[in-house]
Amino acid sequence: MTMIRSDKTPLIFLLLILYGISGLVALAYEVLWMRMLSLQFGVSNFGVVITVSAFMFGLGLGSILGKRYLLHLARPLMVLALIEILVALYAVGLPSINQYWSEFLITATSDIQLSAWHSIELVAALFFMLLPATAMGLGFPLVLAAIKDTQLTVSHLYAANTLGAAFGALVPVLLLPVLGWANSLYTIALLGAITGLLFFLIAIKSPLKQSVSRNFSVKPAVLDLLSYALIGAAALMLQVAWARLYGMALLRTEYVLAIIIAIFLAGTACGSVLSQWGARRLWLNLLPVTAALAAIISLISLASVSAWAETIEYSSLINALIKQGVALAMVTVVVTFCLGAWLPLLVRGYEDPSSAGAWFYGVNAIGAGFGALLAGFVLMPTVGTPLTILIAAIILFVAGMRWCKARLFWLVSPILASTLFFLPDLPTVTELLPVAHANSQSVLSLHEDAIATTHVVETQRGQRLLLSDLQRMDASTEPTAVVAQKNQARLPLLLNPDAEKVLFLGLGTGISASAALDFDVDITAVEISKGAIESADKWFAQSNRDISNKITIINDDARRYLMRSNEYYDVIVGDLFHPDLVGRSRLLSQQQFDRVKSRLNQDGLYVQWLALNQFDLTALQIVLNTFEHSFPGAALFVDGFRLAMVGSPGVTVDAGRLLKNIKVLESNAKQTGGEGVWTWLGRYIGRIKSPAKLIEDEWRPQIEYHLPRVRYAGEINFQEVLEWLIKQRPSAELAAQHLQVNKNEAELFERAYIAADASMRSWLAQLSGDEARAQRFLQFAYRGNPKDQWISGTLADKMLASLSRVGITPKVKQASLEKILLIKPDHLLTLEALLGIAQKNNDDEAIKKYIAKLKSVSPLYQARPITNLLLNERVQQL
Repeated sequence: MTMIRSDKTPLIFLLLILYGISGLVALAYEVLWMRMLSLQFGVSNFGVVITVSAFMFGLGLGSILGKRYLLHLARPLMVLALIEILVALYAVGLPSINQYWSEFLITATSDIQLSAWHSIELVAALFFMLLPATAMGLGFPLVLAAIKDTQLTVSHLYAANTLGAAFGALVPVLLLPVLGWANSLYTIALLGAITGLLFFLIAIKSPLKQSVSRNFSVKPAVLDLLSYALIGAAALMLQVAWARLYGMALLRTEYVLAIIIAIFLAGTACGSVLSQWGARRLWLNLLPVTAALAAIISLISLASVSAWAETIEYSSLINALIKQGVALAMVTVVVTFCLGAWLPLLVRGYEDPSSAGAWFYGVNAIGAGFGALLAGFVLMPTVGTPLTILIAAIILFVAGMRWCKARLFWLVSPILASTLFFLPDLPTVTELLPVAHANSQSVLSLHEDAIATTHVVETQRGQRLLLSDLQRMDASTEPTAVVAQKNQARLPLLLNPDAEKVLFLGLGTGISASAALDFDVDITAVEISKGAIESADKWFAQSNRDISNKITIINDDARRYLMRSNEYYDVIVGDLFHPDLVGRSRLLSQQQFDRVKSRLNQDGLYVQWLALNQFDLTALQIVLNTFEHSFPGAALFVDGFRLAMVGSPGVTVDAGRLLKNIKVLESNAKQTGGEGVWTWLGRYIGRIKSPAKLIEDEWRPQIEYHLPRVRYAGEINFQEVLEWLIKQRPSAELAAQHLQVNKNEAELFERAYIAADASMRSWLAQLSGDEARAQRFLQFAYRGNPKDQWISGTLADKMLASLSRVGITPKVKQASLEKILLIKPDHLLTLEALLGIAQKNNDDEAIKKYIAKLKSVSPLYQARPITNLLLNERVQQL
């Protein structure tokens, strides 16, 4: 066999550097393939677990096959060079393979359930990923053969490759916003091909010594291999579980997974390097108990780290990545350090470390693949993520004790076992986010599956919040939130009163869809989260009018449903979501808008809602430009701080159909939310006219990387967004023409239109600190259109806030509160204040009256004694 001579130090270290770059390329491939599968599945977690599993299976299988068949080759580095180049060519062809496979899968599996579709996709993904990963796995025994009889060890190789992989996890995050997915993959493939050529040059230039004998080294004991395979399984169980828990609590952006993988690998590399020093027996004695206890500590630390991350201030995204990355490293580094130390320590006990290293590396990687699948698809959905971490800790201990000679350490096992009973639950929402959920008093429901962790939280006043991975997304039974959710259905159904079939992309609490019950339509909702579906039925039925038993609910990914469905709809409604969270911005891509368009009838309407406070102007303009590309003639409407993009495949959006049915609609207060048709038309912003040149593309994302940067830098400027929207509004006369308002109804429209404009300018003045100007605009808006709930609600808030000043007598305060109710009869805080006065006066009749009113406004409201101090605190919140 040929190998590098030990006296050629520069070539040896060049080989080490190249193998580090090879690790970088391999992990960059993995992250990019992970994104590809996440787009196919519509669920980031599925893509993560499947890619990691396939990648580890391949690496392990490749290492074992390489040990068995390639160690006797005369030129191992030549073979390694060829592998790097072939994998690069495969990567270049993968986008075409993926496109063909995706189209085939959608058409061939259109009638199967989501779980069956995921199973088919899983098998296919394993097949596609397994081939290149196996080829890359061959590299480890080949390099081991090349460094035999040199000063390099398994520890050096493992550390270099793992450290390179840590950087490789971060490279795609930098490339994707600039180059897009396909070009990023081509760039990494080019780097891989160059690495292969350099391996080829080293193989040619190196002085070689010949060895014709095959390697007949003794295979490690089966129990040793099985134990180290279990350690690999536990390692990936921890990585998948950490990605769920700390990804939920920390960055919660597209950057988080890359950071978690990089930290995991960097810790492993450090352990591999430092394990060279010290007594081997001492290391092997300490590793099992250290790794197990550290894994448990990583779980115990979750609440503290999450609470710290919520309160710490950040100056930029880089600052946030560094601070949160360091925090994550502190709670995981001991475990990853131990994981990195085991392999070099084990192979030091063999006469032929290279042969033993290939075996151990192979079985560890295969075990890791099984561990990822076990955690993602079995343990986390059935017993929860905390218990998954505890099981992984116990596996680390039991498997690691195979090489521990200090039997006294077995005394730790009862302590580890006891954690299964004392630490199985996820920390409460108030422990994880003590600031955001200071008013939460209990968790009514916790549902965890392979997709998300879903909480239903009850506040101190009995209101309920639906949290998906700790994100609220306006899914609440608070009266104002209920109105906002219902309005998401009212606008499109008012603009298309002839609609017969409506589709909601996202069910959430079911409150949005419940507003469609006031219209004579057939309702379908697509919801990927089983936890959300169960919560809507069990915990939000009082607020959503028992919607679960009145509509068709499909448990599916919205994108997959749109691609495979043969149904056509008159109205499709896109729910609100946080666009900078992992995977969410894909729902604002051109591909998604085109999918929706393909499922609309010719005169159908699509309304996608955006929360304005979650966008800076650049990101908003990109989304608007993307929407307008798919729906020329699209229009914008505003509802509070929410923006509706309204598009139709066949016509320019107008209010012609609404105005033909105006008498019927005006007579039905439920359909307009009690605000009247003209209030809704007055919220018209105009045609979409975005100056942006970029569009949001699934394979070349923009906003999912842009928004986290501006959010952490404090550059999301709602005032700037609001100013730009106000400038987009046409004159009242031109707006009436756009909406096809008749001349004899122009005055009614203009009053509502100008009132809405004054309301927006009032918010703008408020944001700029000009309270007097804000008040004048607000008064003008209320006189123009007192039916507008946002105008009357804001005025009621300000009037209530004015009552907090010292010196107001109880009689005057009560009279003032009753005046507020004349403006906003369902103003919750005012009703609470009057209830507090009634409680203080022991007026039983008034108490019953106000509790009844509060219950009518909010069915879940729970009355509590209200002190003056508590009232003042609530007023200050306004």
